[in-house]
Amino acid sequence: MSASESQTQGVRAESAPGPGPQKPRFHIRDLSLYYGRTQALKGVTLDVRNREITALIGPSGCGKSSFLRALNRMNDLIPDARKEGQVLLDGDDIYAVGTDVVELRRRVGMVFQRPNPFPMSVFDNVAYGPRLHGVRGRSRLEEIVEESLRDAALWDEVKEKLHKSAMELSGGQQQRLCIARVLAVGSEVLLLDEPCSALDPISTFKIEELLIELKAEYTVVIVTHNMYQASRVSDRTGFFLGGELIEFGETQQVFERPRDERTDGYVRGRFG
Repeated sequence: MSASESQTQGVRAESAPGPGPQKPRFHIRDLSLYYGRTQALKGVTLDVRNREITALIGPSGCGKSSFLRALNRMNDLIPDARKEGQVLLDGDDIYAVGTDVVELRRRVGMVFQRPNPFPMSVFDNVAYGPRLHGVRGRSRLEEIVEESLRDAALWDEVKEKLHKSAMELSGGQQQRLCIARVLAVGSEVLLLDEPCSALDPISTFKIEELLIELKAEYTVVIVTHNMYQASRVSDRTGFFLGGELIEFGETQQVFERPRDERTDGYVRGRFG
């Protein structure tokens, strides 16, 4: 193997191992976020554990998506956005001067509300990130594409369509393709912002099954308006309201024995 080949052996294989199960992956301390004069988050403090699914619930405009984007600095792309407080990933401040934001977003991947496949083939969608990170060998790209599609529970459905346009896939398949695209670059944390809101019930169920499988290897944080989804898939749940984290704990406790009457009102459908 040549030196150049060894340097680009594979993005996925180079991912740094995270802490063991139940260990915090993210430490968030007193996080506040502003868009100009508007305060979107108010002193949020919580830990996101490794190899768990953390669900964020709350009515529209409560700050949960802003919080999600703060975990890989996507808010940096919004004019006049600024933050206060601290976000540590494996003990390192992701907002520290000199942080490689491109590398951060490789490690902490984002899947958006609506599927957003690139207008290219299924294969090229998944291979796009690895190529960007220097993987050139065709055989290695084929390995990464297959492994990522298998991990996204999509391989059997698209293995005969790899060189067809990703735009021909169903909505649910496109969303799983977007997850495969994140996995292909070696992401260790998956952030999902309402990933099932545009999908039918069958596709939603497949995504939920996939997330439960993925948490064996990844840290998953999901924003959802679907109370049933949060209760089905997550290990811990945070309830946001008006930019504040009102309650955070084990999912069963939050839904069955909430400590705050506002949480109780929301999960029982009294508002939101």
